[in-house]
Amino acid sequence: MSEPAQSAQTCLVTIDVVPDGDRMNVRVCGELDHGGRQLERGLAEALDGSASGIDLDLSAIGFCDCSGLNLLLGLRRKALDEGKTVTISASGPSVDRLLELTGARELFAHPGSYSGSTEPDAAGDGLKTPEEVDQELRKEVAELRRAMQTRPAIDLARGILMASFSLSPEVAWTVLVTASQNTNTKLHVLAQDLVGTVQGTPLAEEVQQQLAAAVAQARAAVPLA
Repeated sequence: MSEPAQSAQTCLVTIDVVPDGDRMNVRVCGELDHGGRQLERGLAEALDGSASGIDLDLSAIGFCDCSGLNLLLGLRRKALDEGKTVTISASGPSVDRLLELTGARELFAHPGSYSGSTEPDAAGDGLKTPEEVDQELRKEVAELRRAMQTRPAIDLARGILMASFSLSPEVAWTVLVTASQNTNTKLHVLAQDLVGTVQGTPLAEEVQQQLAAAVAQARAAVPLA
């Protein structure tokens, strides 16, 4: 007798797949970054094994960066090509921050929740119109391009923070996001400014202060060993 759940473990992440009617409930635990590319096969298999798509539980993801978002967007595009959907049923703070910063959250919302209305469409079957689908795809492509273009600077900036302040990858990411929010600066712009300091370009005084405050705040939030 086969078990209802299937598990596959990679280096820093685990994926648990549980069938639920015509969909698959998929729980991912660990870190969703460039190493998460190893998850592609497991997620693709879960999608292929479903009739209508998968629902992702990302509440146990401790870290997520742009490459993790690219993976999710690629999975969503594959689902659309197969006439299926990918939704995020639950997510933790790291995933929430990235979805909010990129505006990609609505791409993984449950059908019918893209607007405040619960009324069915003109056809009465709850399906999105071609115009709505086209708008979603255009936004997805834009987010993919933005993530791919800005990832190098963001990764370099994170590395600079890690080396300068002896931070872990997770804490360095938190510092970047916090400073971005507190200075009202786009994440990739702040990252580029930080990378520029390597060539001798100084940071604005306010940015320096906010980075220092974010480092202190992040360190205070980390429990002592």
